[in-house]
This record gives sequence, structure tokens and C-alpha cells, in this order.
Amino acid sequence: MTDQLIIFDTTLRDGEQSPGASMTRDEKLRIARQLERMKVDVIEAGFAAASNGDFEAVRAVAEAIKDSTICSLARANENDIRRAGEAISPANSGRIHTFIATSPIHMEKKLRMSPDQVVEQAVKAIGWARQYTDDVEFSAEDAGRSEIDFLCRIFEEVINAGARTINVPDTVGYNVPEQFAATIRTLIERVPNSDKVVWSVHCHNDLGLAVANSLAAVRAGARQVECTINGLGERAGNASLEEVVMAVRTRRDVFQCDTRIDTTHIVPASKLVSGITGFPVQPNKAIVGANAFAHESGIHQDGVLKHRETYEIMRAEDVGWVANKLVLGKHSGRNAFRSRLQELGIVVESEEQLNHAFARFKELADKKHEIFDEDIQALMSDDGLIVPPEHYRLVSSAFLSETGEVPSAKLTLAVGGKESRVESTGSGPVDAAFKAIEKTVQSGAELLLYSVNAITTGTDAQGEVTVRLSKEGRVVNGQGADTDIIVASAKAYLNALNKLHANQERVNPQI
Repeated sequence: MTDQLIIFDTTLRDGEQSPGASMTRDEKLRIARQLERMKVDVIEAGFAAASNGDFEAVRAVAEAIKDSTICSLARANENDIRRAGEAISPANSGRIHTFIATSPIHMEKKLRMSPDQVVEQAVKAIGWARQYTDDVEFSAEDAGRSEIDFLCRIFEEVINAGARTINVPDTVGYNVPEQFAATIRTLIERVPNSDKVVWSVHCHNDLGLAVANSLAAVRAGARQVECTINGLGERAGNASLEEVVMAVRTRRDVFQCDTRIDTTHIVPASKLVSGITGFPVQPNKAIVGANAFAHESGIHQDGVLKHRETYEIMRAEDVGWVANKLVLGKHSGRNAFRSRLQELGIVVESEEQLNHAFARFKELADKKHEIFDEDIQALMSDDGLIVPPEHYRLVSSAFLSETGEVPSAKLTLAVGGKESRVESTGSGPVDAAFKAIEKTVQSGAELLLYSVNAITTGTDAQGEVTVRLSKEGRVVNGQGADTDIIVASAKAYLNALNKLHANQERVNPQI
């Protein structure tokens, strides 16, 4: 029989720790529903003690999701654990994930605790957590740099206290595959009660080895992998869910296990997370990159045409790729639009949302004769399910870009429902547009990133713009899509300003 590999998705918690990836409650719900459709086993919805906003987001996910276990992270202290327990209380299946650092450098420099005190605190944490749920996970932060004897000791104690999952994080991405596999194998062999728990890993990608380390751990006996969509996460990110799942699925002969993931939802999940966070997926990214199943070489093309498996070890449709085909046009009706959204895995929860999205689709159809699936996904990711009014909104625009003339922008903006007209010059029309917006808004935000991606091919393709702004320590991403790249840029800037205006804080620990 093939063992089941548990997929623990932490996109909503660790993924959100990427600078600018902070999500609203509604955005977390949208991603959580997609993860549930994908049949993710455990969804780590956030760190409930971080803020009231994060508490409410975890609770909302716990109320909405029925088929996945909902987890909240908590440090090994009573306040954190009680907040986590309260947040997950509505869930059909709830888990508390508590952690404490175990490496010498963390215990001495950060915790200022002795090894005995760390073990005592860990055992107490399991006891507090079990007052809310029997499903308790314990993580040894920075296990990758911890002493093996101490790990064996603390894991034995927390298992005796009632932990059901033991997670071994490579918190700083320091390990290499053979070394990490040896660590997992040694722990399973040496911890006397190791057979009473599921062994888990959580690998960071600082050396580009997160997926390799995770898979090495699976071969050594780990049966839960903590990962994120698109490898999103702190610093260089986490192990990519899509890469772990498809490696195990494609090479079952090597791993002797499989997941229950519905892989046809992988690409829609990738696009949703990319759209909400504003982090574009690189074209050569495995599984979900635009070029992942493209064949440029004549030799490769010839081989694929003769027999697909000569150069393809997976089928594109198995992970959710669809043909870049014309699906709708300006004469398409509301029912056809609704059906296509359902086929793409986009959930519209009310008639009001459908009407708003359909109106945006019609606007796009007037500008762009051929509308592809990617256009619809971009349109819906560009706050397509958010019904106005936003605090800041672009009403109309006019731009001048002429050789020998200073570029300028004339905008009509709605600020809090009140319209105002403003104009400015700049080094180019986009620069002029941003300066015009700032002349009105006076946000004082710093522009950290401006990037442009074409959604489909052709000169009438929509441009998707990402803008990253920073203000007083808060970093947000804004996104906008339009066939006019300057309009898309203005929309993205205003989208970021709306997120700053919402002022939703996120303060999460690192693990």
C-alpha cells in the first residue's frame, strides 16, 4: 500500500510574511476556499495572537472551510495558545501549531533560556493546547541547526505530553538534502515514542534547496510537508506545494507515498495567489510557470509531436493548465460568463459580485476583441470580486507622450466618493500619473517596485502592473490590469494606496 503524504499549506501564514504579501480577511478566505477545492489536508490560516485582524481572519477561515483541518500558529506561551484555540473553535477540524526555538544560538541569544527551561515550556504549551483540541503540532524552531541529542529529548517529552505531529523546520534554509534526511531518519530511530506521531518538515529556500530537502525528508520517513503556493514565504520563500506534490505524484516509484491533492486546481491556485499578493510567477517556474510545458527546440517539438512522453513527464492539463483559447467575446451573455468562471475555479458568491464582474468583463470586451482564460483570471484577480466603492478610484485619465514634449497626465480621481481633477508632468506618462495621484492623495509612501507583465500575446494584450509601496514600516502590493499599460499603472498605484488606507497590520513570528 502507498502511504499518504499530508500536505500542510502555510501560504496564509508564512507566505504572508513576504514583504508586501499581507492579505485582508476576504483575500485569505478566497485562497482558503481554493485550497479546500484542491483538497489540502491542513490550512495554516494565520497567527491568531498577532493582531485582532489576524484573529478574525483565522476564525473566518475556520467557519468557512469544512473539508480541511484549520490551523493557527502560536508561540509556546499561554496567551498565544488561548488566542489560537479561540480562533479555531468554529472549525470542523482544528489544530494548534505551537513552537519554541531549540538551537543553541536561539536559546541563548533570543530566548535567554536554558535547555531545561525550553523543554519545560514546550511541555506546558502542549498541555494548554490540548485544552482546545487533541490535534496539536509541535515545532522545534531552527531544528536544522539544533543538537540532535536535545531534539530527541524535547520531542520525546512533547509526544508524551500529547503532541500528535512533530515538525522539524529548517528555519534558515541551512541544511542540504543528505544531511537533512539523516536528521529525520535519526530522530525517528532514536525518539522512543516516534511511532505515535506524524513526522513533518518545514523547509526554507535560502540556498534553493527547500523542495529538495523536503523530498529527502519524505524518503527518510517524514509524512507531512509544510509548503506554500508558488513557494511564497519569508526571504527566499518556502518549499513550493506544486513542486512537492507533483514530484511525489510523478515519482511514486521513488517516494512510496502520494497525496490526496486534486492537482487540476494547482494552476488556478497559483494564479489566485499571484494576483492577490502581486508576486508574479517567473516564466520558467516548475509546474506553474508560463513556459513549464512550452517546447522551443525543434528537436523537442518533433519528439513531443511524435510521442508526448519523449519530453513531457507530466500532462499540462493534470495540473490545471487549459488551452489558450478564445472563450468569450463582447456578445457573450451573463450565463456564459458565469459558466466560464466556474470552469476556471473562480467562485462568485452573490449576484452583486457577478453583476460587478460581468460589467468589468464587458468593459474589457469593448477594448479587446479576443478574450482568453488568462484575461478573465487577471480581471478577477484585479479586485474583480470587490464591489466598489474603494476609497481611491480612477474615474478618467488623459496622457501626453510626444517626442520633444514633457510627458503629462490629467486624471480625475474619486477620493472618499468626492471627485477631483489633477494634472502633473513627469519623466514619462507613468511617472506623471503617479505624481498626479500623489499631488491629490499626499500619501508620503515610498515606491519600492514597479513591474509590468503581459497577460497574453498580441499588441492588444492586457498589461498587468504590480506596484509595491512602503509607509511607516508597512509594505503593500497593488495590482492593476488594462489594455492601456498607463491606465493599468494608475490602477495598480491606487490599489496599493487603498490597501495602505485600510491599515490592516500583520505582525507574524518567523518559523
